Amino acid sequence: MPNLTRESVAAWDANDPLAPFRGRFAIADEKLLYLDGNSLGRLPAATPDFLAKVVTEEWGAGLVRSWSSWVDLAGRLGDLLGTRLLGAAEGEVVLSDSTTVNLYKLASAALAASDSRRRTILYDATDFPTDRYVVQGLVAERGLTARSVDPSELPGALGDDVALVVLSLVNYRTAELHDMARVNTMAREAGARVLWDLSHAAGAVDVQLAASGAELAVGCTYKHLNAGPGAPAFLYVRRDLQSALRQPIWGWFGQQDQFAMGPDYDPVDGIERFLVGTPPILSLAAVQPALEICADAGIDGIRRKSVRQCELIIELADRWLAPYGISVASPRDQERRGGHVSLRGPETWQLSQALVEAGVICDFRTPDVLRVAPAPLYTRFTDVFDAMERLRTILEQGDHLRFPAERGRVT
Repeated sequence: MPNLTRESVAAWDANDPLAPFRGRFAIADEKLLYLDGNSLGRLPAATPDFLAKVVTEEWGAGLVRSWSSWVDLAGRLGDLLGTRLLGAAEGEVVLSDSTTVNLYKLASAALAASDSRRRTILYDATDFPTDRYVVQGLVAERGLTARSVDPSELPGALGDDVALVVLSLVNYRTAELHDMARVNTMAREAGARVLWDLSHAAGAVDVQLAASGAELAVGCTYKHLNAGPGAPAFLYVRRDLQSALRQPIWGWFGQQDQFAMGPDYDPVDGIERFLVGTPPILSLAAVQPALEICADAGIDGIRRKSVRQCELIIELADRWLAPYGISVASPRDQERRGGHVSLRGPETWQLSQALVEAGVICDFRTPDVLRVAPAPLYTRFTDVFDAMERLRTILEQGDHLRFPAERGRVT
């Protein structure tokens, strides 16, 4: 990137086709540089009024009568998410519960449907902790075996004892992006299934569930999809597998003719069989305006801008931060990198706190990673440039050394 100045970067903003989408978010403080969209996305400007309408008109005035439109809301939103952003077909994605609960449901269902001689689960120990905790729980519950493998070692690890592989498409710490189609093919040829965690991929990279041969996936909606803190998660089950899998939590929202209140559990054939209990309508409703923004922007445009912003971070890190011992911990190849860049250094916890004081929100991940996550829908190129410049100034002046080296509560 020759002639890289703030003025040249500002020209990118002036010609950015996604620039108008920033106006569709509530920006409370224009001076704050928010580069933590992979932890919690910004509030869509339409969400407060949309929820107010749900509260006053549907709950307040409609009362129980509003269940006629609420009862299939999880499926309708799942179709919007699946068809517009995940490369799935209608009836293959549904919003439900949390990512952890959905991971347990689908992992348990996949194991129950596997050959009883296959008693091993493979997982990546560097993935988000909840994934391995779920795997550990299933191992303890069922007397199975779990092995941690680096994804590069999968070809040699996929023996005839493996029933399931649990893997994040984008690694939360390093942003490494895996080849979904290649992993799916390897697992299928070995007789195993793959359960993908899309939490750091959905809304950030071009996920092609159907085209890649994916069978099972879960993910959250509060990161790149901007649906709000604790928003309902989603799950994907390929249509031809749905009637063959039975998840372990039998609830009335997965039941045939649920309002008949029948005596025995008889799950529906479709994706709704992976639902459990009554959905949290208010938090579920908040997903709709968030997904509409992403769908309007299109994942191709989001990804193009994300790649360019991450390349800017890497370029500036090499120029400005490397002399201070800060290195790029994410893959440099854009085909192998998700929607954020991780920087590694000896004082990254202190740097994260000094950045907060300087009006820059990134985040820290143990033991030594600072994640910088521009969100293309509302992050400007100049925001990235200014944040990196403030980080350089902190290092030059040693301002971060005023903060304790021991990690405390996250700011």
